[in-house]
Amino acid sequence: MRTAQREWTYEDYLKLNDDKRYEIIGGRLIVAPAPRPRHQKISRNLEFALWSYVRSKDLGEVFYAPVDVVLGEKFVFQPDIVFVSKERLGIIDEDKAIFGPPDLVIEVVSPTTLGRDTLEKKEVYESFGVKEFWLVYPEMGCVEVLVLSGRGKYEIHNEACLGEGKEEVSSKIVKGFKINLREIF
Repeated sequence: MRTAQREWTYEDYLKLNDDKRYEIIGGRLIVAPAPRPRHQKISRNLEFALWSYVRSKDLGEVFYAPVDVVLGEKFVFQPDIVFVSKERLGIIDEDKAIFGPPDLVIEVVSPTTLGRDTLEKKEVYESFGVKEFWLVYPEMGCVEVLVLSGRGKYEIHNEACLGEGKEEVSSKIVKGFKINLREIF
């Protein structure tokens, strides 16, 4: 027999007082497992390269997990890396969270988050208007860069995999930012 599960909101989320990492997807509370060292290494390399570029061009802010991104009362995420453009810094409450869709979100996909990152989060980021979404696949050495089209749907901007010829990806939103996959992996 199934029992009705509680529907979680951002206000409920704020009342949690343990050391676990959580996200809320459509009112469902999800425990986010601690990332593995390989995941953290890749995330660090990418975040450092992006932050160095953004800072040198004075383009905005870059944050890395854990930082709350609140897209709605029933949608709270902790993406691996987030970019907010200079023009949109008002969505950042430095004492609480980022309230609204960042310009760019990067998720480093792990085996335990594959479906959540590539399906659920992708759909939510798309519907809330995150302009660019990167999926980084450590197991395959691949990166997929998706951008919102005029129809409000993600389309592939570019993608690359280690050992398959093209080993560089670039951002459409962060003008001029590109990175070789060997710098990430």
